[in-house]
Amino acid sequence: MDQQIATFGGGCFWCIDAAFRKVRGVTHVASGYAGGHTDNPTYEQICTGQSGHAEVVQLTFDPQQVDFSVLLEMFFALHDPTQLNRQGNDIGTQYRSVVFYHSEQQRGLTQQCIDTLAPTLSAPVVTEVSAHTHFYPAEQYHQDYYTNNPNQGYCSVMIAPKLAAFAQKFADYLM
Repeated sequence: MDQQIATFGGGCFWCIDAAFRKVRGVTHVASGYAGGHTDNPTYEQICTGQSGHAEVVQLTFDPQQVDFSVLLEMFFALHDPTQLNRQGNDIGTQYRSVVFYHSEQQRGLTQQCIDTLAPTLSAPVVTEVSAHTHFYPAEQYHQDYYTNNPNQGYCSVMIAPKLAAFAQKFADYLM
């Protein structure tokens, strides 16, 4: 089977990017922007919340090695899908929880995952499920940010603990 694409937004893309780079079967990871109304947005435009885009990570993956359902489980473990337009201290529509599906199968699996997850949470799931329309890669300095800046404050305080928990929970899927 050919490679497939998944597009997830769960707050700041640096954390989601860092985690999925370690997953066996994920062959490409790119941080970027999706779901807005401005062509070729810049990070500065995204930060205003006016472009309508979310910070997302787009994955290319081999479904023979890792199933889309497993990627969804990982995605939901990396962020809080009950926080509307925010993740922790990151506030704004650009930080919304969203899955941009690339096929009706992905749409159905996403809704099934949400339906299974929802009863286990203390608040309703607010994750947006929308058809993918366009992905704009983020500026180069955002790509693989954690690897390139491990001692930066946000990376050491926010991302490193998430990656440690992710590695423990999903050890069987990591390289």
